[in-house]
Amino acid sequence: MSIPQYLECMQCQHQQAYKPLELPTCENCGANWLEPIYDYALFKRQVLRGLPGRLFNMWRYHEVLPVNDPFALNLDYVGGTPLVPARQFAADLESTRLYIKDERYGPTSSFKDRQAALSVAAMLEAGVRESVIASTGNAAVAYAAACARAGIKLWVFMTSLVPSEKLREAALFGAEVIKVSGTYDQTKQIAAEFARRRGLPLDRGAHSIPARESMKTLAYEIAEQLGWQAPDWYVQSVSGGLGPLGVYHGFMELLRMGLVDRIPKIAVIQTEGCAPMVHAFKAGKPTADPVIPQTLIAILSTGDPGKTYTYLWKLLNQYGGVMESVSDSEAFTVMHSLAKREGMAVEPAAAVAFAGYEKLRRQGVIGADELVVINCSGHTFPVEKHVLGDQWKVDISLGSVAPAAPKEGLVAALESLDEKTTTVLIIEDNPDDALLIRRFLESRKAYRVFHAESGMEGLKQARQRLPDLIILDMMMPEVDGFQVLKELKQEEATGRIPVIIVSARDVTRSELEAVGGVEGVYQKSNLPVQTFLNQVTEVLEQKRRAEEE
Repeated sequence: MSIPQYLECMQCQHQQAYKPLELPTCENCGANWLEPIYDYALFKRQVLRGLPGRLFNMWRYHEVLPVNDPFALNLDYVGGTPLVPARQFAADLESTRLYIKDERYGPTSSFKDRQAALSVAAMLEAGVRESVIASTGNAAVAYAAACARAGIKLWVFMTSLVPSEKLREAALFGAEVIKVSGTYDQTKQIAAEFARRRGLPLDRGAHSIPARESMKTLAYEIAEQLGWQAPDWYVQSVSGGLGPLGVYHGFMELLRMGLVDRIPKIAVIQTEGCAPMVHAFKAGKPTADPVIPQTLIAILSTGDPGKTYTYLWKLLNQYGGVMESVSDSEAFTVMHSLAKREGMAVEPAAAVAFAGYEKLRRQGVIGADELVVINCSGHTFPVEKHVLGDQWKVDISLGSVAPAAPKEGLVAALESLDEKTTTVLIIEDNPDDALLIRRFLESRKAYRVFHAESGMEGLKQARQRLPDLIILDMMMPEVDGFQVLKELKQEEATGRIPVIIVSARDVTRSELEAVGGVEGVYQKSNLPVQTFLNQVTEVLEQKRRAEEE
């Protein structure tokens, strides 16, 4: 187990300490492209011994991953995916050495499971209990699953263009889903400001060391599966470009250790309706101009790749490779062909990579006898609506499709979001009393109100949802309100949640002191509605202000 010995700036070679979860910036020249450096001699010795006693998964290479305890999540089934030869699809293109890295075998059937597992492991080590991510789909689902296992509350921001199955899938894993009616780049802007206002860590994608390092495990696995050799080409469809960036780093480390003899050429494939990288690459430009996505394949709809493109552009110019685009219809055609010819059901985003390979093969860019590996990622499943109920997402509209949200629209959206994402949990065994309190609350603000009908269910929901406020009845069978309050106050994650008691019996000061303080106590028989609502509003406002400070 290891963490990086230091970070090295790829621009000026300055070395500095690795700080988990921080956005790395060179202390010498201010550049943002820093790579972690490990004890490679130690790891190479393990490789030469055959990595004895290790399962074939991403943690197999833990000496070169940036966490102290990579097994904390017990996600032994992340990584270690098959590398299978393509047969009929390859024969149609007269390809003799085409392999498919089948990433559909992860927990959520996406290569993003690697990113989520390593990033969430790093969050656990840093003591993070709540986090924010903006995603076009697969990353959100992968993070939601990993965070559920880790007990971390996750706020997921996705554009309304993302298929509803993806949104529901993230919600099924317990994430708080915010659907933004705007572009992905607007969605990232909203998510970043939401995280800042609440003081929560935001997933930085390609700019995050754990996220980027997770992707190099693809290179390590491919090299080992090929008998410690690098392919001639690695092909992947991209949205933001994190995958190829990490794969490059993995092969560069392997070359540095003498475990492979070359860096493969990489083919970066985008859909024509959102191909800012391809446009810039073909024009010979080191920066990509943002575009407004016009594609049905929403998972690949990052209109502004930012500096990630610049990093990839430098790497492709140094080691060889191409950027190419295909139409949505070409991807859908190949999607059907893969099902009929290879027996593989893939989602459109994965089909883009295969369509790109087919195009490059027919153009002669990739030779018939070259060893090629295609990343095949993502195979979603439908989620039945009745599993989730009717409060599984929050809708936010910006009222614009411009690349950046106007300041007024952003402020209005965030103010609306603050209200709509405020969660109140009522723990009450009497459904009529719970319904009455719920109506009182919803008459004041557009709060998200959830109801637990028992003390045990209340504790479960409190731990899962981490609500902003709990309204608690004290007289319940089996586990009463006093026991619930005691359990809540004893746990770090729930101990800071404000509680207001609304009960049929008198609650004495000594009883409350014995289990922990509360914000207010009201009797059901004489509930002063206006005073109660005013206190709820004030408690929630105080909590929001405290989070922003």
